[in-house]
Amino acid sequence: METQATICDWAEETFGPVKNPNDLLKRALLETTELSEAIEENNIKEIGKETADVVILLYRLLDQYGLDLNKEINEKMAINRVRKWKSKGDGTGSHII
Repeated sequence: METQATICDWAEETFGPVKNPNDLLKRALLETTELSEAIEENNIKEIGKETADVVILLYRLLDQYGLDLNKEINEKMAINRVRKWKSKGDGTGSHII
C-alpha cells in the first residue's frame, strides 16, 4: 500500500527535487482539468486515474511543507463536523458559522 512517504520518495527519485512548490499546484490544476474531462465523458477508469494524479501531487505539495495530507484532512474534518452548513442543492454547500 502506497503512503505519502513512498509516493514522495518515488517522485523525488523520478523527477528530482521540487524547486517551486507552486509548480506542483499548477500541475495539479492541469490534472484536475483532465479529471473534469473524464467526468464529462463518464469514463470511470480515467476518473480514478486522474483523481489519483491530483492526490499524488497534493501529497507531494504538502510534503514540501512538512505536512501530512491524511492528518490535515482529519483535522479539517473535525472543524467541518462542528460547523453549521447550508446546502446549495447540488451536492455542495458552504459553512454559515
